[in-house]
Amino acid sequence: MGWLITKYLITATIVVAVSEIAKKSDKLGALIVALPLVTILAMIWLHVERQPMEKIANHAWYTFWYVVPTLPMFLLFPMLLQKFGFWLSLIISAVITVICFWLFALVVKSFGVDLLP
Repeated sequence: MGWLITKYLITATIVVAVSEIAKKSDKLGALIVALPLVTILAMIWLHVERQPMEKIANHAWYTFWYVVPTLPMFLLFPMLLQKFGFWLSLIISAVITVICFWLFALVVKSFGVDLLP
């Protein structure tokens, strides 16, 4: 149980620190958030918990493929924000991301990459 609490504290500390940095600097906050910190932490936790290398490698592999269809959201959200406000823009962006993911999953499946669970 202590290990789980340690993981929560370290992960939460990073998320809170990044949100505080983003308050002071848009660019630095975005740069730090763009780094795959959560993925790196997840891979560290998997390694420390002695998960098989194949599981860690699969985590990195699928993370790459799952990131690609989420990228349009970061271009659309700022434009939507000007017209619809925060919450509606967030909802529209999330729906668009789901659609992009579904379409992307269909396309890459023809190349042998199966993203759907």
